[in-house]
Amino acid sequence: MDARARREYLEKIRARYAVAARKYKQQILDEFCHVYGYHRKHAIRLLRKGRLGRRKRPGRPSRYGSGERNILEIIWLASNRPCSRRFKAMVPVWLPHYEREYGAVTVELRNNLLRISARTLDRLMTPVRRRHGIRGRCGTRPGSLLKNQIPIKTEHADVNESGVLEADTVAHCGNSLDGNFIWSLTLTDIYSGWTENRAVWNKGYDGVRSAIANVEERLPFRLSGFHSDNGGEFLNHHLIRFFQERQLPIDYSRGRPYHKNDTAHVEQKNYTHVRLLLGYDRLDHPGLLQPISTSQSPREGVDPSGTPDTPAKLKSINICATTNCQFSAASAVAVRGGISAPGGRTHRRNRQK
Repeated sequence: MDARARREYLEKIRARYAVAARKYKQQILDEFCHVYGYHRKHAIRLLRKGRLGRRKRPGRPSRYGSGERNILEIIWLASNRPCSRRFKAMVPVWLPHYEREYGAVTVELRNNLLRISARTLDRLMTPVRRRHGIRGRCGTRPGSLLKNQIPIKTEHADVNESGVLEADTVAHCGNSLDGNFIWSLTLTDIYSGWTENRAVWNKGYDGVRSAIANVEERLPFRLSGFHSDNGGEFLNHHLIRFFQERQLPIDYSRGRPYHKNDTAHVEQKNYTHVRLLLGYDRLDHPGLLQPISTSQSPREGVDPSGTPDTPAKLKSINICATTNCQFSAASAVAVRGGISAPGGRTHRRNRQK
């Protein structure tokens, strides 16, 4: 019996069940349970209903709809897809800039957007998150050939001077790791917090080695140690020779697979020095390599700990005519979804300890 025939049979037997006496209702119920194979209580509930259909959602009707969701989607994408708790605090800040680009919103919409809770934002933005995918992807692919030659180190309590760097890479791939795109190489000194970033194309050995050599030339201290995750861009014979075939070899260690806390110092900088600067969009134009590396270089007026000691001079660099981004030696803001970040196209973001 197909679904249509089952519905027709249910409607007919429901009409008989509604007008039958108690004794006959028992017989109809027995027949219905035998045909459908339902539990007796479930069959009673079906026969007592006025019509077969989807159950009405319990609770009060939703106060927020597609109007609020459409506005929130644009702001959410422009603000780098924050979690709901942060997004709730950001909505009042970004709403005036949305109105400047797209026109004023109604009083009702404004009140709804300002009073919506973080938990409601989670439910309301679920289809938006599902449509746009996850924020950033992990591009680490284990290199298994040299795991037995490179020792594992899980903590750095013995580091009492500058010179030991933690390294990691960040994929600027958008929602897909397919094809060619830019990677950011992040190097953080464990003792002082000094951080250097370079942009590389496809994190090949030559690009990674050249970026590390360039960083080493600019460091104000001697490179004495190197610690990374288990990515194939680090665990290879070429990089080991680069560190070992020198007058003073560099100690090389790695963290445990799938334990980000083993490289916690550089993992933190991946967000503050890369994601806040470049966001989560896909960067697949080779012409962006040099401008991104320039924008990620150490800034004037910033000491090794990252705390500004004098006002940094903003030096805007136009990357490419086809991109809608500007980078600054002190900060950079990517314009997404047609909204510029609060404060205009270049927004000073000085992090104070």
